[in-house]
Amino acid sequence: MSTLARARCRAKAHPLAVDAVLAAAVLVCMVAGSFVEPRHRDSVSWALRTPDSLSLVLIALGAVALVFRRRAPMTVLALTGAVSVAESVTGDPRAPVAMSAVIALYTVASTTDRPTTWRVGLLTMTVLTGTAMAAGSLPWYAQENLAIFAWTGIGATAGDAVRSRRAFVQAIRERAERAERTREEEARRRVAEERLRIARDLHDVVAHHIALVNVQAGVAAHVMDKRPDQAKEALAHVREASRSALNELRATVGLLRQSGDPEAPTEPAPGLDRLDELTGTFRNAGLHVEVARADQGTTLPAAVDLAAYRIIQEALTNVQKHAGPQAKAEVSVVRVGPNIEITVLDDGGGEDRAPHGGGGHGLLGMRERVTALRGTLTTGPRYGGGFRIHAILPVKGRTSTGEDPA
Repeated sequence: MSTLARARCRAKAHPLAVDAVLAAAVLVCMVAGSFVEPRHRDSVSWALRTPDSLSLVLIALGAVALVFRRRAPMTVLALTGAVSVAESVTGDPRAPVAMSAVIALYTVASTTDRPTTWRVGLLTMTVLTGTAMAAGSLPWYAQENLAIFAWTGIGATAGDAVRSRRAFVQAIRERAERAERTREEEARRRVAEERLRIARDLHDVVAHHIALVNVQAGVAAHVMDKRPDQAKEALAHVREASRSALNELRATVGLLRQSGDPEAPTEPAPGLDRLDELTGTFRNAGLHVEVARADQGTTLPAAVDLAAYRIIQEALTNVQKHAGPQAKAEVSVVRVGPNIEITVLDDGGGEDRAPHGGGGHGLLGMRERVTALRGTLTTGPRYGGGFRIHAILPVKGRTSTGEDPA
């Protein structure tokens, strides 16, 4: 820390001592000025004069008042102003007591607002200058009277400038602190959103593939003794589902790697172009799935494409787990105006379907995906049995322009 910085820190820590030093300096200046008289005849010269005792008392009172200028600036200004007025009326020769009023006016201007500075400054200038011109021993046009007017104006202007600079610096500091807080909050929000997205992907991948593995393993255990060929086929499906689960988990967990990691996955996220492959895995597990599509030619944004795929995956997983062994599912993907609509129906008759009743995270994950894309999700039981999931996803964002590719 530099010497100037240490001096500023000490001054801020002991303001009363600083004001006492300032008051002593002003006292010295006023006393010296009261003993010196300028002459302006042929050249600039100085002569000594003797002030009266009352002027010296008024000088001392004005200087002592400045010690408390920060604690009570208005009171100190009123006291120094009164002392200056008394000295203008009684002083002969006049002593520079108005210097204390100028310092007090500067303090008021630097610690209050601009309207107050204008009002108090004009009042002080008018009272001190008017009194000196009207009741003083010098002519009204004397330079000492004009000096009082000039110095009070300079004191008010300098104090207002200092106050404005302090406010400007404080505003810059607050803006920088607010920007820093905003950046930190934005970083935390992005981290939370990324964690939630990865959690949704992990849930979708694990729930889908583990459900298929569970079903196929049950089939293999059931037919192992009587139909070993069918058991082998079921185990092959188990192996394929587990391999797919491992691949997708590797891709999802790889998002947590650093951007420069050479082992980070490069495989694109799944989308509706893999819908046939997705439904095929459920058909292999014994679920009857019918697919109807009316979205040919539609190019979906990556986020919408992934969300549509995950919604269908999670919906069919819930059908596989909760709708019963004889359930059938219908999947439709339709382009309607600026939106893509995803509908998954099933005719399962099971009464206790926990994920749909709020006991699982499947529907919650769907709703979070849809909400993030500013779409809508409708879920609920169908009349006559079964369940319906209907999602509407906007194909284009609000800031998109240009013609629809479809």
